[in-house]
Amino acid sequence: MNKDIVEKKFEEWTEGLPPEESRIRIFERIRDIPFAIVLELFSLKKGPGEMLFRNKGFCVPKHHLLGMMYQRIGVAVRYCTYSFRWSELGADYPAELKEQADKIPVTYHLACKAFIEDRWVLVDATWDLPLKKAGFPVNESWDGKSDLINAVKPLEESVHGDVREREKAFREKLLSYSLPEKLELSRFSEGLNSWLEDLRVRGTG
Repeated sequence: MNKDIVEKKFEEWTEGLPPEESRIRIFERIRDIPFAIVLELFSLKKGPGEMLFRNKGFCVPKHHLLGMMYQRIGVAVRYCTYSFRWSELGADYPAELKEQADKIPVTYHLACKAFIEDRWVLVDATWDLPLKKAGFPVNESWDGKSDLINAVKPLEESVHGDVREREKAFREKLLSYSLPEKLELSRFSEGLNSWLEDLRVRGTG
């Protein structure tokens, strides 16, 4: 099922379009998938298809899918890990969620760099459009060749040659978390997902 839905979406998003328009369309469609942290979607093999099926996902499956599709249209991709703190994102969290964000450890964001017009361009499809009203740095439009806004305020950047190298490095990062840190991250993720769902339906007020 996963391979079928990925193939179907690739054909739907790129059919009849020249390369530049294809990369813009792929970016827009992936960006528009509602952001939600779902642990099952970390899987490199199953995550992209499962994200499309559920119509929700976060930076990891979004950029696994983007990289996969860009390579299909002949665009070279590098995978970039950015360490960051959720408390420094600048989003208008409700009080309880803000308190949780202050407690959780440094986390790791995934985005892509695509080789376009002889240079590496940052492509970040993390935040869906409705989240702009809560202060998230949403990439609303793209000309297909300029750097986009990073979804986080990075503390450090690590560039990986391919997706498997990145996956290995990320798993090593996860092993460094203590059990209490994992529990705090899980509670924050659940609260964040719930707030974002409510935000999309009712607005910030």
